[in-house]
Amino acid sequence: MKSYPYQIQNWEEYQEQYARSVENPEDFWADIAQHFHWKKPWDKVLEWDFKTAKTEWFQGAELNITENCIDRHLQTQPDAVAILWESNNPDEPSVSYTYQQLQDKVNQLSHVLTNLGAKKGDRICIYMGMIPELAFAVLACARIGAIHSVIFGGFSAQSIADRIQDAQASVVITCDAAYRGNKTIGLKEIIDEALPQCPSIQKVLVYNRTHSPVSMIKDRDHWWHEEIEKVTQQGNPHFPAVPTQAEDELFILYTSGSTGKPKGVVHTTAGYMVWANYTFVNVFQYQPGQIHFCTADIGWITGHSYIVYGPLSAGATTLMFEGIPTWPDAGRFWEIVDKYKVDILYTAPTAIRSLMGFGLDPLNNKDLSSIKVLGTVGEPINEEAWNWYHQHIGKSKAPVVDTWWQTETGGIMISNLAGVTPAKPSFATYPLPGIQPVLVDENGNEIQGNNASGNLCIKFPWPGIIRTTYGDHQRCQQTYFSVYNNLYFTGDGCLRDENGMYRITGRVDDVLNVSGHRIGTAEVENAINMHAGVVESAVVGYPHDIKGQGIYAFVIFNAFHENEELTKKDILITVSKIIGPIAKPDKIQFVSGLPKTRSGKIMRRILRKIAEGELEQIGDTTTLLDPQVVEEIKRQALPPAFNT
Repeated sequence: MKSYPYQIQNWEEYQEQYARSVENPEDFWADIAQHFHWKKPWDKVLEWDFKTAKTEWFQGAELNITENCIDRHLQTQPDAVAILWESNNPDEPSVSYTYQQLQDKVNQLSHVLTNLGAKKGDRICIYMGMIPELAFAVLACARIGAIHSVIFGGFSAQSIADRIQDAQASVVITCDAAYRGNKTIGLKEIIDEALPQCPSIQKVLVYNRTHSPVSMIKDRDHWWHEEIEKVTQQGNPHFPAVPTQAEDELFILYTSGSTGKPKGVVHTTAGYMVWANYTFVNVFQYQPGQIHFCTADIGWITGHSYIVYGPLSAGATTLMFEGIPTWPDAGRFWEIVDKYKVDILYTAPTAIRSLMGFGLDPLNNKDLSSIKVLGTVGEPINEEAWNWYHQHIGKSKAPVVDTWWQTETGGIMISNLAGVTPAKPSFATYPLPGIQPVLVDENGNEIQGNNASGNLCIKFPWPGIIRTTYGDHQRCQQTYFSVYNNLYFTGDGCLRDENGMYRITGRVDDVLNVSGHRIGTAEVENAINMHAGVVESAVVGYPHDIKGQGIYAFVIFNAFHENEELTKKDILITVSKIIGPIAKPDKIQFVSGLPKTRSGKIMRRILRKIAEGELEQIGDTTTLLDPQVVEEIKRQALPPAFNT
């Protein structure tokens, strides 16, 4: 019997459902949406126009996503575990919250936020470690109708300030500090550094995680536990979920683009909820009672969709982990799987490749027999890592779902469904129902048939599609909908094999995919150029054994540097301060000039070839302003094994 009425059971059913989703999408999605709780039903399922980058799903409907993630489960399974939490410290006791307890926590925090003056439509910035309170914060924002913007804990004060300013947020929720491996990261300190640039912020709510000393500013800063105490003194009153329209904004997530300024991807309530739930239930073939362990951070879209909204809307048990896979040793993931009897493990190829490097010893005495499904996310997984994961972690029994999707898509777009549709190492395989992929050449002509490759586009909207970029709809239209006529452009290259399976081959724009995190080359260049001695820089990606893609920076320096290594370290510190450690270049090569056309455009194609070590395949350089520059850069190129 199906656990969910819309859960696909076999290959024939997939083909049938896929055909129906393409032939009659509105009826298809209306049928699925009926399985959710609505305060008011929709008047119209879909209205869209890719030319203006406009998409609206379930127009006229009213709902609150938290009623679908929490309240409705209280009637059937109030004592089922909603969230399991594993601390960074393996000796700290684990914590679990039932759906009833989750309801209580979210009610309390909803009252706290409204007591601090937050209301429907306000933007609330969340900068916390991976603790249950982060999930409570996200859900409490949604419950009061506020728009949450979670910022990953690895970003710098400047990056936070940029995001707060763009969203014009009025409240920040943070922690005194966060644990990450053997480090303690002072989150409140970083927030304090960012806020002088952010006049829109009126209140800061601080959760005391590490008992680190912090500065608390009168009238602005409030301790979480003190504010919760005020609410509990009133007897923990229920907080009625605020009605929101289907197309009301649910959250903003900032992602790198091909310009230096991060863009705020906006997802709205109803379509995102339906898509996150539908993809979770189908791709992972989730069964009630299973433990779903997604190792992502909630600061990324994967954590939003597959730690919080997808699993909770399905009444699942979702496992949150505060730490990192290699601390205190490289057996930590496997220890967690053994401890909680994890059924589904969803992680990044970067983590898998890193753990492969430790060999099989960390797997000793770890019982992984509970695993039913393995998943990968963030970047294409290479065949060697896929096979290692399948053989040693899944014991050659658990299917591997290789999921392709983006911040902008809200949920998984192309993937095999675990044990239901065929898998193929390094291939995302087939599109989910509702997804209509096309391959196009550089002129936008569709490439028909199998055994083809081109740029990946989608030709019809799905419920989780990006609605806008916050405060700048034109940017959304230009980035995603104007490159090719009447298509959503993913920015990825793709190959379609003889069976119609899709394999993502990597970015084709000026965005790098480093450890599954998208980083714009322009953003890194801007940060490098902030260093006092830098005249100009150009950044490209190159193959990296662990990260998938590394960052290679070619830098023109205006001063004599006695100590090249020290200068490189200074540049790395600058990038860390402006963006965060995740954007630090892996290689820095000092050059006297950059290959430019006569119109002044940097030829990154040439630099990419040099970074990849393909020095003999650079092609024609005669159109360059100074072809000799290329020869000089080639002579001084860093060897493939060299990293900063």
